[in-house]
Amino acid sequence: MAPLEFFASCLAGAERLLADELKDLGIERVRPLKGGVAFFCDPEGAYRACLWSRIASRVVLVIDRVDASDAESLYRGIAAVPWEEVLAAGATFAVRAHGTNSQLRNTRFTALKAKDAIADRLRGRRQGQDGPEGSGAAPRASIDVRLRGERAAVSLDFCGEALNHRPYLFEDDGPDTPLRCSLAAIALAFGRWRQLACNRAPLVDPCCGDGIVLVEAAAMACDRAPALGRANWGFTGWHSFDPQVWDSLVEEARDRFREGLAAAVPASAKPQAARGASSRAARFIGACISSPSISKARKYVRRAGLQDVASVELGDAAAMDALVQRVRRCSGAGPDGPCAVAGDIEGRRRGDAAAAVKADEASMAAAVRAVGDQCTTIAIDGQDMMARFGEGSRCSLTVGSGRFESCIQVFEGPLQAGAVIETIDLDSGEPRSIEVYEATSGQFAARLRKVLKERRKQAAREGVSCFRIYDYDLPEYAVAIDWYQGAGQARGNSYLSIAEYVPPASVDEARARRRFHDVLAIASAVCGVRPDHVFSKRRVRDKGGSQYGRSQGRAYATTVQEGGYLFEVDLAKRLDTGLFLDHRLTRQLIGRMARGARFLNLFAYTGTASVYAAGGGAVSTLTVDLSQTYLDWARRNMEANGFTGARHGFQKADVLQWVTRARRQGERYDLIFVDPPTFSNSKAMGRKTWDVQRDHAELLIGVVHLLAEDGCAVFSCNLRNFKPDMQKLQKYGVQLEDITPDTIPFDFVRTPRIHRCFLVRRAR
Repeated sequence: MAPLEFFASCLAGAERLLADELKDLGIERVRPLKGGVAFFCDPEGAYRACLWSRIASRVVLVIDRVDASDAESLYRGIAAVPWEEVLAAGATFAVRAHGTNSQLRNTRFTALKAKDAIADRLRGRRQGQDGPEGSGAAPRASIDVRLRGERAAVSLDFCGEALNHRPYLFEDDGPDTPLRCSLAAIALAFGRWRQLACNRAPLVDPCCGDGIVLVEAAAMACDRAPALGRANWGFTGWHSFDPQVWDSLVEEARDRFREGLAAAVPASAKPQAARGASSRAARFIGACISSPSISKARKYVRRAGLQDVASVELGDAAAMDALVQRVRRCSGAGPDGPCAVAGDIEGRRRGDAAAAVKADEASMAAAVRAVGDQCTTIAIDGQDMMARFGEGSRCSLTVGSGRFESCIQVFEGPLQAGAVIETIDLDSGEPRSIEVYEATSGQFAARLRKVLKERRKQAAREGVSCFRIYDYDLPEYAVAIDWYQGAGQARGNSYLSIAEYVPPASVDEARARRRFHDVLAIASAVCGVRPDHVFSKRRVRDKGGSQYGRSQGRAYATTVQEGGYLFEVDLAKRLDTGLFLDHRLTRQLIGRMARGARFLNLFAYTGTASVYAAGGGAVSTLTVDLSQTYLDWARRNMEANGFTGARHGFQKADVLQWVTRARRQGERYDLIFVDPPTFSNSKAMGRKTWDVQRDHAELLIGVVHLLAEDGCAVFSCNLRNFKPDMQKLQKYGVQLEDITPDTIPFDFVRTPRIHRCFLVRRAR
């Protein structure tokens, strides 16, 4: 058979690596293109590419290129293809369309038109045979129609399911997991891991998570075909499919894996493996601090048949010396032989706590240091590893696009000597060494330790479990750090929320980033908080419509206690966690004033003031906010403290419009809390924007008219240069009393302008 034209797709940026891989598989005519590689070979070569390619996402057989200037031209062109010589008799098929042009603007329509053309052709040429859509079975063949301008490439998918969906994965794995398999394979190929493995080099993954990089590395070293074990293939619906050729390739792959596995298993590991030892000799070891991730990784290792050569352990940076010594002992490469350190700092893509990402990078650095001079480091999304190596010792490759874009970096040789600062654990009194980027970060460590010691004592005296421990104390370390002590089911856990103030343009961006990473490492160590319980955000001047900050990524909800009440906080998703720590005394004031009162909470956010009012003895509470998300959160806070029933209401409404309606209906309240945003341009409002300086007078005039005869409102805002419009307020009978100094908690005395607070009454 003459060579056929195929195309293998891959993640953007990996095209040349894929071309090299196909050449290694014996395919000579290859041409890297955008998004993949075109190649020409016989069917056996294509089967081999499907079975052995670790980098390709799909392999398709190019059937034809047809006119796609309009729907009828597409139909005629596809109907002219001899599909009876392409699809196996009785094969079912599906059509996928990609791309659009001026006449074909809907991919579903394009796919339907192509499917009609194929079906009509087959009906005319296969009379008396089973139709291509005769049963309800899943399609055995998949046709790709890909538009580019006024032409369409028509192809038969040889894979069926994407090649990166490895057989060791589970059905409930997320959609990103196969992409991570591709990413790991690309990184290992870029780092020339196969050549290292042929020289019996061991590998350590210090931040293995669920073990994708570890499994891909061990499979490559043991000569395991990545698609070995797959049951379904798209090429079985091809008219020219030769099952004998395919079966021989699969049998060859099985033999190669048996031989590769036997060669990789250390003799000392076999009796331990038979006993099921959890810490055994292995050439490939992954470490992680998450027990669920370790469990998942071990399942992947077993499903891939690599349990005799790969092991997953519980361990952090401190465990790396021992792990490196273990893999070197069993590899046969000698104590000073070459060793690879490979890892995916996946948490950076997921939006995990930055301190957890920092901990992963610290584990990688510790492993590299343990290996020494003969180390090849392969890091995925480990951008801040760059500062630890010399300029001439690295190469990098960017792959993927959009949300899944990643940077792969390969480093040769040891780490450069970094700065180390010494501190003392506040609880145990033991000395702690912390590796940092900036030697001057020792000043921050000393300041944080001193302030934390003082704040914890005062917090204990006042019975406070959530408080601020640092706020821009040193100009070079412009962060705010808040301490949260878990309660309820989270009892015993401690958390840090670290907000970075955006540095001015005069500060070098790279240096500011290094200092911030130092802050994360130091805060975790000095405060004795687990790295995955340290959450970081960037505090910016937000014109986006909310004082609560924009969404940051995945949520991390937990429970804390304040004033004897339980509150839900989200430490990861938004800038503000759901509990304004600077309003602690304000909430206590509301609790004292609420006995026997009808309480109204405007701009209620998560309803924390409503909880204090209910706990203080309010006869009723009404919580009003424009966001259903925050109203639901407020309801959960009330229910967590036992405040349920008809006495406690919740209303979703624009506050100014609600106040106007309530005035007309003659509603009255004894105590009102008003805490509006500084600025908002939410589309749900009935006006263009809200500005507290411009609009507060109108709001407070309306609020006063909702007060009972002897009622009082508490008005708070976070605009630091706020100036009440006393002339207008007095004209309309509104009396203000500034109580700001009495509402600033001990942990905010350095920033007394954190908010302004007033008592609001009717003028007499």
